[in-house]
Amino acid sequence: MTNLAIAASELRKSYGDKVVLDGIDLAVPEGTIFSLLGPNGAGKTTAVKILSTLISPDGGEISVGGHDLSTGGQAVRAAIGVTGQFSAVDGLITGEENMLLMADLHHLSKQEGRRIAAELLARFDLADAAGKPASTYSGGMKRRLDIAMTLVGSPRIIFLDEPTTGLDPRSRHNMWQIIRQLVTDGVTVFLTTQYLEEADELADRIAVLNHGKIVAEGTAEQLKRLVPGGHVQLRFTDPEGYRHAGAALPDAHRDDEALALQVASDGSQRQLRAVLDRLDAAGIEADELTVHTPDLDDVFFALTSKPAGQSAGQPADQSVEVVR
Repeated sequence: MTNLAIAASELRKSYGDKVVLDGIDLAVPEGTIFSLLGPNGAGKTTAVKILSTLISPDGGEISVGGHDLSTGGQAVRAAIGVTGQFSAVDGLITGEENMLLMADLHHLSKQEGRRIAAELLARFDLADAAGKPASTYSGGMKRRLDIAMTLVGSPRIIFLDEPTTGLDPRSRHNMWQIIRQLVTDGVTVFLTTQYLEEADELADRIAVLNHGKIVAEGTAEQLKRLVPGGHVQLRFTDPEGYRHAGAALPDAHRDDEALALQVASDGSQRQLRAVLDRLDAAGIEADELTVHTPDLDDVFFALTSKPAGQSAGQPADQSVEVVR
């Protein structure tokens, strides 16, 4: 069994009559990237704050880094690092001074603190700007410094709460490389993000949070099979070939003007082969074939536009965990 860096069962949190987390379960293996998705106000940041000991849950059993959150809060804090939505960088002091401040907070000696600060500033391509006030840094530089500060204490688990919000596409891709390298080095990353492409690119496993519940969980590919809309599209230049193909595939949606057929598919190799076999048996060859599968945008909108408790549909892959 893979060891779990984070395990939560029946995690609950309310603010007055507002239920934010309604008994959610989480299981994050060590050395992986786990992404929690959800619309604004879904409870993503609340989950991060609970798991990082910033606020207390109303109920549930939680283990982080092998430590029970209810009795080992200090041990949990020693094992984790947190980069929140808003930068913790102090713009009035230099990048190096920000790093040394974190080293002091971790009770490192001056010599050790300077060594670690220099190594991390170089690793995050900030050495040349280390002596400049952080207020002069670009958004991407501040975010890199933020994560570098988080790493001063050598955490085994890092919570990244929307780490690329506001960054330009190049800075965002640079941040993705940094996150991937963290996992290569053995760190576990718990990521919340509003960028679905980011979760698709990075996460080993994704959970979708809506109305306080996990409504679906799985790999990106598994989640994409939760919603309808996948299809194989065949285009023809010869009207006769198009007509024969329509006869061979009677369930296909026809576009007579474009000489195109659209066959519903879950995107699997098995279904694609079935379409091609029927064309081969009829001696028909399409001039163009494309396969479309739903993306995470489709999944997100399907799952989060439903009222609480209503499913988005049956998964095509039964290994996907769907909470109804």
